[in-house]
Amino acid sequence: MTNQGVREAADLLRRARRAVVFSGAGMSAESGVPTFRDALTGLWQQFDAQALATPQAFHDDPALVWGWYEWRRTAVARARPNAGHVAVAAIEARVPHAVVVTQNVDDLHERAGSVDPVHLHGSLFAPRCSACARPARAADGPGEEPTDGRRVTPPSCGHCSAPIRPGVVWFGEALPEDALDTAVDAASSCDVLLTVGTSGLVYPAAEIPQVAARFGAAVIQVNPQETPLDAVAAVNLRGPAAEVLPALVRAAWEAEDRA
Repeated sequence: MTNQGVREAADLLRRARRAVVFSGAGMSAESGVPTFRDALTGLWQQFDAQALATPQAFHDDPALVWGWYEWRRTAVARARPNAGHVAVAAIEARVPHAVVVTQNVDDLHERAGSVDPVHLHGSLFAPRCSACARPARAADGPGEEPTDGRRVTPPSCGHCSAPIRPGVVWFGEALPEDALDTAVDAASSCDVLLTVGTSGLVYPAAEIPQVAARFGAAVIQVNPQETPLDAVAAVNLRGPAAEVLPALVRAAWEAEDRA
């Protein structure tokens, strides 16, 4: 991250009338949330995470899959939003028409103050019936989930008695149509898209910054490492979100705050 790059990005953001903040797993990892492909521990070491995240896996062994997602939900509930999440909420409050779009299934954006972020891959906190798709109530708080995880029989739907499933998008499933439409509409009409902590490799979500660039928006990337999105970014800011985003907010609006 260079001072010149921060100034360029801050100027773009300050002048924006419409902005999209697009976040990925790297941002949540800074809060201590294990990324999907991180090494699993305890009971979960013997499993491939991708093999657990399919409709077939849930059909074959719902207690195993539900238990793993309860382990993940508990890890998220114990995590705290980092300074990057707080900065995203500040950007959302400053830019007249701002939309937060996330690939993350946690609620860290909400807890940091963002309003109704668009969850492209669903949420650990929005379970639903596996048969009739009716929403179900998530358990309160982090509970007493063992660190190493456990098998847990999922609750039953109050309407049809089918097992409740995690409210996330599994391999082989389409993204939620409403969420994808909202994200594409926002990307195609924004002045600036800020992509944070995403590899740019997971499609179709990775297409969102590409859409913004094709429609003439300036793409600002915040990531410690190079990604395929380097090629479309007007500004690349190398570094963790918890450091770069607060610096960007200060550079964009500190003078206004002192006035």
